[in-house]
Amino acid sequence: MKKIFLFLLLTTSITYAQLETPAPSPKGIIKQIVGLTEVNIEYSRPSTQGREVWGGLVPYGKHWRTGANENTVITFKDDVLVGGEKLAAGKYAIYTIPNKANWEVIFYKKTNNWGLPQPWDENLVALSTGIRAEKSPFLIETFTIMINNLTHNTADIAFMWSDVMAVLPVEVPTEEKTMHNIKEVMSKNPTAGDYYKAASYFLEEGKDIEQAYDWLLKATKNEKKAPFYFLRKRALVEAELGLKEKAIKTAKLSLEKAKKAGSDDYVRLNEASLKEWGAL
Repeated sequence: MKKIFLFLLLTTSITYAQLETPAPSPKGIIKQIVGLTEVNIEYSRPSTQGREVWGGLVPYGKHWRTGANENTVITFKDDVLVGGEKLAAGKYAIYTIPNKANWEVIFYKKTNNWGLPQPWDENLVALSTGIRAEKSPFLIETFTIMINNLTHNTADIAFMWSDVMAVLPVEVPTEEKTMHNIKEVMSKNPTAGDYYKAASYFLEEGKDIEQAYDWLLKATKNEKKAPFYFLRKRALVEAELGLKEKAIKTAKLSLEKAKKAGSDDYVRLNEASLKEWGAL
């Protein structure tokens, strides 16, 4: 009888130990590539639930864990500029000091605290920067961090809750990394795809168009095998360089290949360009 009682006690304990219930402030995870830099954020997301957030649940002028439960943690895989100041690659806890018109955002080197560090150590502050707080165009029930307004070189980290939004600008070293990659690859044995990617980057960033065209000519040297989108980009560059007849010829070839591939978007794009250039 004692053995049966002990077995029931053990199995009951195991059942309770495995019980899962919803977290009041569920965990959120953001994984975002900005240019060539990986940015990861992990945080807990409290909800308003009818409470006054700013100046109430989150007091003005005091350190806030920027979420709930464990630290809100951000990881940058490269050195970045945050609010115009350099922040080394690494993992940081994000603390904020919200005020009505502005916030202070603090990147703290120790990330394994629950809530605020006790005691707070200024020597562990890697960077502190100010940002504006603005009225959100809509109410947000659950605290939200977003990475948006992406370009090759920049992004905004937005902190949003209730009727307030505060945005932190971040710059990443995309140009430095990309130019290094291009130089390295071009010094070896680049493929047609390498030439195309390098040319595309130069065009998107407003760099040397003559160099971009040289790469596109190499990428499309074998026109029979060149994809229609390679040829489309070459045609646009030829038009930009004033080589109209070449642009028309290249666009017609791209159009023909796009039709065979069933790419309606590129069919329309090529037809629009040929019409603009007086070839249709």
